[in-house]
Amino acid sequence: MRVIVRLDVMMALRKTKGRDLAARIGTTEQNLSLLKSGKVKGIRFETLARLCEALDCQPGDLLEIAPD
Repeated sequence: MRVIVRLDVMMALRKTKGRDLAARIGTTEQNLSLLKSGKVKGIRFETLARLCEALDCQPGDLLEIAPD
């Protein structure tokens, strides 16, 4: 099983730019880009909560489990 990050999809649906979202959640564009690409090993619950608040969504809207 693997985790698929759907942050880019939610950002597109909300018409939010990476620069704006990074500023709203208090991170850098580079960290946000790494998260969008799925190149991170984990995410803090605090960061996930900030993303959900900024994008008006639930964690399940951003993360998905899929078979390898």
